[in-house]
Order: sequence, then structure tokens, then C-alpha cells
Amino acid sequence: MPKILIVGGGYAGFYTAWKLEKWLRSGEAEVTVVDPLPYMTYQPFLPEVAAGSIEPRHAVTGLRRHLKQTRVVAGKVTKITHADKTAHIVANAGEEWDEEYDQIVVTAGAVSRTFPIPGVADEAIGLKTIEEATAIRDRILTNFDKAAQLPPGPERDRLLTVVVVGGGFAGIEVFAELRSFVSALIESYPEIGFEETHFHLIEAMGRIMPEVSLPTSLWVIDNLAKRGATVHLDTQLKSAVGGVVELSTGESFESDLIIWTAGVMATPDIKNSDLPIEERGRLRVRADLRVEGDDGIVEGAWGAGDVSAVPDLTGGGVGGYCVPNAQHAVRQGKLLAKNIVAELRGEGVKDYYHKNMGAVAGLGIGIGVFQSGKLAIKGLPAWFAHRGYHGLAMPSWERKLRVIWGWVNNFFLGRDNVSLQAREHPRRAFEEFAARPRVAAPAGAAPASSAPAAAAPAASAQPNAQLPGSHSSTPSATAEVNGVAATDTAPEAPKGDAPAPAKKTAKPRTKAAATAGE
Repeated sequence: MPKILIVGGGYAGFYTAWKLEKWLRSGEAEVTVVDPLPYMTYQPFLPEVAAGSIEPRHAVTGLRRHLKQTRVVAGKVTKITHADKTAHIVANAGEEWDEEYDQIVVTAGAVSRTFPIPGVADEAIGLKTIEEATAIRDRILTNFDKAAQLPPGPERDRLLTVVVVGGGFAGIEVFAELRSFVSALIESYPEIGFEETHFHLIEAMGRIMPEVSLPTSLWVIDNLAKRGATVHLDTQLKSAVGGVVELSTGESFESDLIIWTAGVMATPDIKNSDLPIEERGRLRVRADLRVEGDDGIVEGAWGAGDVSAVPDLTGGGVGGYCVPNAQHAVRQGKLLAKNIVAELRGEGVKDYYHKNMGAVAGLGIGIGVFQSGKLAIKGLPAWFAHRGYHGLAMPSWERKLRVIWGWVNNFFLGRDNVSLQAREHPRRAFEEFAARPRVAAPAGAAPASSAPAAAAPAASAQPNAQLPGSHSSTPSATAEVNGVAATDTAPEAPKGDAPAPAKKTAKPRTKAAATAGE
């Protein structure tokens, strides 16, 4: 039976496996998906997750739940040797092995592309994963709790300042969603005024959102300005060391939350393979999604999604290639599954062709923009279009219903505003109060209970230790050490020896004695 190995469980990888399950006949091929995270993240929802509009788990699709006939491996492909048709896999549990395959599908996705700007690697956070979006939400809520306790000053300003680097769709959406989130959050914090919250977006180019028309992008900037947010155009980030943001304009301010959305790049791991890579580090593929080298088609190798340089036959792509977004990755995954099935059956494959239907962005509750050709829609209608499109685009009805039901709940109940940042150290409280064994006495030391009873202090046997506010109805001779009961009882004397000392009985302390012992 042919073996199909899918590297990466993101958009393209998940949809390839999902559709293969639908179109392959029973026993026609064996499909395996390898990804260190056993779920697909629907990235267009990340800004709403960061703003508390969507429950984090609802924005991901579990591979094992929806891929019933596919073998799912939680691990990472660290090397591909296509000449031998083997891939080296390192499982999350630590086991390593070489996996053999007949067809390989590389859909490893992309990661945040950064530049060597001082402080960015140490202070900033990206917006490519559900974990990053959740951390952003918790940081804002935690910072509000801290700022509410501080007097006006530099530290309070730092906690209430949000900086986003990058004016593309991802940057603008998270910037606007967080502005909406914070504006609503102020109602729960009477100690903090609206004018004390500061939002800065930094864009190196002279405009934002190149996917929409210039008038539409200018409307977005004007709308953000009315909501108390500043967009810095033709401005570069020079440094972020210690959270001090220094701009190319000379302006400087401090921030405790710097979000980097200024571009993506293909996952660097694909360089550990003998498959052809183009100058930007992406997999070289044809329009039919088959990998292509200098000598032609590489048999048994396919690629799609952000990790691949897929030709855009419509002529609308940047540099002649499809832009890295969900709209392309989902459709490429579906076509990839069809082409693999066709290849297995000796049928012809088809080229990928998708004309961009337009761009839609959510800018906070009740505000959005939609652009299709010369048609531009702004405000509430565009916001409904954004939620309608992405609500339906979420894979599986189970996920759709969870997301839409969450939106309905938020409409009536409002967004949750509780930080779960403590989840980063879930055992802290347990460790603080956990009982630990007593340190063993040094060898040769006399047991404390062997001393004459008369020499023992009056308080040698005390009632059970009590937490403040707790009560004990009767005194006891059992002392509790680190939560473990330790009864002060003399050891039993061997036969023929003197009788063992009588068991000590603790006496209730008087109020005066208890006070003296404290």
C-alpha cells in the first residue's frame, strides 16, 4: 500500500489529509501527518482570540478528532532525504526514527520573520500561534490589574502602552481589536482613564494594508485615530531594548507589550532536505503543486501553503507567486489531495488557479472593512461580512458552531476579562504549600523520644497545628509535621528490660501559656 507522509498539520496539511480521507478508496493508501502540535490553528481568528472575543480552543481544530483514518504523529520532521524517500522524525516523547514514504507532502507553514533590531528577540511577541494570542490577552489583563494599583507615572504608562510593529492585515487587525478590547475594559477599571491608554502602530512604508485601496486604508487610519490609536507611517523601529521603543523619527516611549507582525518566512527546517529551495527559502513547486527542480519534476514530492513558492496564474501575486495567506493555503490543500489521488490512479493533475475574491478585516466590535475590486464597504456591514466569511470558513461544523455560539454569548454577556497568566506556572501554589518529608536525623543521634519524660519541655506535645481561622474540638498528642501525622510514642521495650516509659499525653494549653509560646 502506498505511504503518503504529510509534513505539517496547518491549513494546507490538514485539508490535504482531510480530503484524502474523503476521496481515497479503502486500502488505496496509508496517510500519516507529522506535527509537533496536534491541531490546526485558524490564524485569521488570532486577533479576536487576543481581544477575548473567541475562546482559544475554539480557534483550533484537533487533528485526531477530525482525521479518523489518518495516523497522527506528534513530533517533528528534522530531515528529509528524498533520494531514499525517508524522513527523520523526532517524536515529542523523544523517540527518533526514519520514516519511509512513497509520496511526501511538505506543508510545514511559516514563522515570523524578524530583523536584527536590538531588543526585539527579547521583548517582542509574534502572532502566529494560539499560544501567542492567548499570552497577549493575558498580558493586557494582568497589566491593567497592576496599573490600577499604581499612581500616575512612567511605570503606569509603560503597562498601559501597546505597540504593534507591521501595518499589514495581521498587524492592523490585532491593533484595532486590542484597541476595542481595552476601550471596553476601562469600564471595569474606574482607576484608569481612557486617555491613559496608549496605542502605537509602526509601519516602515507610507501606507497600511496594501491588499485594500488607498482610500480604504486612509479611512482605517482615520477611524483608529478617532478611537485614540496612533499609526506611525514611514517609520522604522530602531530599538526595543528593555521595553524602551525607539523610532527612526526620534520619538521614544516605553511599553510592556510589543507585538511583531512585520512579515513571515518559510519554516527554515525545510533546508534540512535534498528538495529544491528557491532564493527566499521556499520550496520550489509547479502550479500543479508538484515539487520541481532544475531537471524537472521531482517524482513523489508535493508542496503547498506558506512554505512553498506556488505560481499565481492569475497574475495578481507578489513576484508572480501566491501570497502567504489562509485563502490560498486552504484551497491549495484541497487541490493537492485531488492531485495526489489522480496521480495514484494514473489520471491527470490540475493546476492551482484562484482569483482573489477580495479582502475583509475586522477592526473591533462592530467595525470592519471589505474590499473587492473597486467595491469598498466600511463599518458595521463589513464587520458582519468578516464574521460571516470566517465563521463559515472554519473547518467542520463542530468548530463553526463553537465559534458562532461564542459570539452569540459575548453579544449578550460581554467578553470575559479574566487573566489566566498564572497558567504559565500552574504548580506554583501547590509547591508552596506541599508537604515534604522531614530531614532524617544524623546517624548515632539519640531519638528525641528516648529522653526522660521529666526533661521534656511542657510544650513538647502540642495540639494539631491549625491554620488561622480553623478550629480543633479536642487536643491531641499527635503533632502534624509538614502535613504528616507524627505520634510521640516511646518505642516498645524488649522482653526482660525495664518497662518502657509511659506514652506522653499532651495537656491543653491555657490562654496565657499559648500567648507566651507565640
